[in-house]
Amino acid sequence: MTRALGPLTVSPVGLGGMSLTGAYGTADRDESVATVRRALDLGVTFFDTADVYADGENERLLGPLLAPHRESVVLATKVGLGVRGRQVDGRPAHVHRAIDASLSRLGWDHVDLYYLHRVDPLVPIEETVGALAEVVAAGKARHVGLSEASAATIRRAHAVHPLAAVQSEYSLFHRGVEDEVLPTLRELGIGFVPFSPLGRGILSGTVTSTAFDPGDTRARHERYQGDAFAANVRLAARLRTLADSRGVPAARLALAWVLAQGDDVVPIPGTRHAAHLASNVEAADLVLDAADLAAITDAVPADAVVGVRHPQPHLLDG
Repeated sequence: MTRALGPLTVSPVGLGGMSLTGAYGTADRDESVATVRRALDLGVTFFDTADVYADGENERLLGPLLAPHRESVVLATKVGLGVRGRQVDGRPAHVHRAIDASLSRLGWDHVDLYYLHRVDPLVPIEETVGALAEVVAAGKARHVGLSEASAATIRRAHAVHPLAAVQSEYSLFHRGVEDEVLPTLRELGIGFVPFSPLGRGILSGTVTSTAFDPGDTRARHERYQGDAFAANVRLAARLRTLADSRGVPAARLALAWVLAQGDDVVPIPGTRHAAHLASNVEAADLVLDAADLAAITDAVPADAVVGVRHPQPHLLDG
């Protein structure tokens, strides 16, 4: 079973790499290695990383593990976020330096998909995408994309060089892309990659406390604090009730809802535990009819989620 992500062919569910190197608390390298290998065994062919994840360590982890499967996997990495002295950097010179650094860490001669991690408000998107196009022309990336971009920015970027995919946060807890971004992507033939499709863990029902490990980035999110967290956990409990009635884990039901939004949608849930992978992958086999979808959205209404979705909204484009 595969899905078309623009010009790419990938597994219906990918693996987001960020948590493999500690973004959601301390990560055990051996377990992270086992998680990636388990993903490959389960038929996952789409893997997502970024130069900013653990200061490049994420790329160093994934590159050698995926190298023996180079012809069967699609690897995406990103540029432009968390640059020293500049939160977002879309300058062409930085793009060219960054792709070389990413390839060195990965140990690869090219990546399949190279995203601009965040839109730089100080650099015209045409200049940044022009540099991404040069990366493709140089054979260092097969395709390019954007992350967290508005519909207007997507149109401007796509006019410079075709975008293969755009990734944005999307889940039962955040559906903002439905208004303008998704229709624009479908009009232009661009694939969509939802990250945080499980609401950074709340929708899975596995996060029941805000006593996070040191370094867990969720501690900065408003949705994980005080009354907001309590309200959101109650919403997740409603989803779990539906999942129990179907005899499946809540995370699988939440992912199945995301997958049901279109054949051009390829979520990248992250996990650092190999045991969670099979359930995530099996979400692609869970068929939801109109009544199921209505029950799920009734259980978790978009306007019932409490808290701003991102602690740094100024880093989001629209």
